[in-house]
Amino acid sequence: MITNLFLPADLEDISKTRKLAERDLKALHVVADWIKTFVARPHKDLGRAGPVCPFVPRAWERETLWLAPERIADRSVLDVVQLINVYGKLFLNAQPIGGEDAIDKSIVVVFTDLSADRASDLFDGVLQHLGVPSYADDGLVLGGFYETNEGAALYNPSFRPFTAPVPFLLIRHTVISDWKFFLDNEELLDLWARRHGESAVPALAEELRGLPWRARRD
Repeated sequence: MITNLFLPADLEDISKTRKLAERDLKALHVVADWIKTFVARPHKDLGRAGPVCPFVPRAWERETLWLAPERIADRSVLDVVQLINVYGKLFLNAQPIGGEDAIDKSIVVVFTDLSADRASDLFDGVLQHLGVPSYADDGLVLGGFYETNEGAALYNPSFRPFTAPVPFLLIRHTVISDWKFFLDNEELLDLWARRHGESAVPALAEELRGLPWRARRD
């Protein structure tokens, strides 16, 4: 059973990290610092107000953001798929399980020995196997972060918010606002509509009301 989950605050407690190899601990520190100083803060190029990820500051404060080190350099895509499946189950069973607080929790699986040039192919392979089933069966969103990730921000196509200094895979719950990420993927958009049902309609309408498509043109 996987038990190597660490809160960011745990990384400063030698009694909790003494069994970690120096390389793994350093990688966790680097990722935690990047999340704190970049993901959890506003950015001038983001294209909207608020932090890069609006959920991270609350998860950090509520201690529902965990980091886990893994070495997978000599493992296949299918091996990593099995590993992430285990973390997915661990995530679903971690408190809080229900209620609004559960939306903020996430697990960051940090691949401490994965090179940046292999990260893209590895994450593509893992998500090809798990992306849709994890969302359809458990409402989980999986995302790969690595130094050369060319994924763009929704509100500014020139901004790259997924370029983490150490490769990691994020596991989080789906939220209603995910529709923005799924507009170009009919399969995921359909799964989003089925999962959120009628509750998605007013939330989607509220966001659309703020767009300029109804602005008067003279």
